[in-house]
Amino acid sequence: MGSVASPVVETKSITYTADGLDLVGHLATPDGSGPRPAVLVCHEGPGLDMHAKEVAERLATEEGYVAFALDYHGGGTRVAPDDMMPRLGALMTDPERTRTRGRAGLDVLLAQPRTDRTRVAAIGYCFGGTMALELARGGTDLRAVVGFHSGLGTARPEDARNIRASVLVCIGTDDPFVPAEQRAAFEREMHEGHVADWRMELYGGIAHSFTNPEATEAVGLPGVRYDARTDARSWRSMLDLFAEVL
Repeated sequence: MGSVASPVVETKSITYTADGLDLVGHLATPDGSGPRPAVLVCHEGPGLDMHAKEVAERLATEEGYVAFALDYHGGGTRVAPDDMMPRLGALMTDPERTRTRGRAGLDVLLAQPRTDRTRVAAIGYCFGGTMALELARGGTDLRAVVGFHSGLGTARPEDARNIRASVLVCIGTDDPFVPAEQRAAFEREMHEGHVADWRMELYGGIAHSFTNPEATEAVGLPGVRYDARTDARSWRSMLDLFAEVL
């Protein structure tokens, strides 16, 4: 499906609840009328920020998709650095909790009047990519799942047999959070789960958070570095997949 280059006519915050949390996501709706494909956007580990919001708006503006950037920490904001890893650690060890928070955001997206419920994808960045993958492992009805510099591990790799979506993960070879061993385990998971359509793109010499221009300064961790060329390349790969399945 080609770009429709239609302007966003509406962006708004939507408050919803899941897992005992008050969550605040960001909805972007394209111009026009009638049903459109829809994309769920799952933010990086530190929380919902301008990066995820701008991704949602770009999908609406440039591609004509209804896009919702969910919130999986609560409050619709970033969390303190010291608080981030304990929160993520609790989610990493509990796939059902991760899927619950992801499904809550997906329910908001599916409830939008412009959403074509038969053409829906989920994408995510960092742990947001993990969340998108967990939605697929949970058997969620998605056409595509895309993870950018996403954690690939799961406590329940056997659930890959439930994946119905086309899967794309975009990973830097120098990402310390997604080492070669984790990539190999993911490949085994996909094979053993008989996933029909999956691919992994590796970018040589590229670190974590390569899609976020603010990541290096905001996160302040070694192995975190934006790369404009890889950002653009991975975005095109996502759009190529969407053209096939949405």
